[in-house]
Amino acid sequence: MSDTAFKTQYRDEYIAAFEARESLLRKTVTTEAEVNGNTAVFLVAGSGGATAVTRGVNGLIPARADDNTQLSCTLSEWHDLVRKTRFNVFASQGNQRRIMQETTMAVVNRKIDADIIAALETGTQDTGAAATMSLDLAMYAKVILGNASVPTGSNLFWLITPAAEAYLMQTKEFASAEYTSRAPFDKTETGVFTSFMWNSATWIVHPNLTGKGTNAEKCICYHRDAIGHAIDMERLQTPIGYDEEQDYSWARASGFFGSKLLQNTGVVIVNHDGSAYAAQ
Repeated sequence: MSDTAFKTQYRDEYIAAFEARESLLRKTVTTEAEVNGNTAVFLVAGSGGATAVTRGVNGLIPARADDNTQLSCTLSEWHDLVRKTRFNVFASQGNQRRIMQETTMAVVNRKIDADIIAALETGTQDTGAAATMSLDLAMYAKVILGNASVPTGSNLFWLITPAAEAYLMQTKEFASAEYTSRAPFDKTETGVFTSFMWNSATWIVHPNLTGKGTNAEKCICYHRDAIGHAIDMERLQTPIGYDEEQDYSWARASGFFGSKLLQNTGVVIVNHDGSAYAAQ
């Protein structure tokens, strides 16, 4: 005889859906700016490529002016608002109020990254036809920056797709102990997504780059000083509330921010073919 009165057990704690929930890029860009209303002004200053000179025939040293370029970044308002009736909160599994607040913050954080990526993609330097990630492709992008006097080190970043990382893992200069002290096949980086130091740069595996999973992926190599991002942190809001008249709970995340390409020579678009690793 088989039993028929089975009981369904629901787990109270919810499991987060697979999606990017934090900004991976705000710490990789220039964020200091003088904000005036809805505009942040970045100053890019340099000598303008000047070379040293000798005294003139009159015995005086020729004078020059510095190259000061002010670039304005317009801030826009961005919001995410979610509502649930009291009955839905009551009848649904898990802490629905907490879910609402966490998902709204995730939406705005993804928008911050999308905003920065869109500004980076306005750069006009690229590596040509799409190819799979390799040491040669990585060095190609680095040489383009080097020819423009862009320094390497802690301020140089790569944004790559999961497919590009997969090709890197098969590159001996990346994975072999003969070339690197890190063991990429044995260790998992901490954090939400993978990031690592290699080839004098910080590499970030980003899940939302343009063209991911296709033969037209856009990976990006850039210097921190090439991109500016302004956000009004004082007015960044993540409120939650309850409407008694209509009997629903709500959560909202709001921010004022914008991004601006500051120096075109500091960004290289690396056209990548990741189609071989796309889901079938």
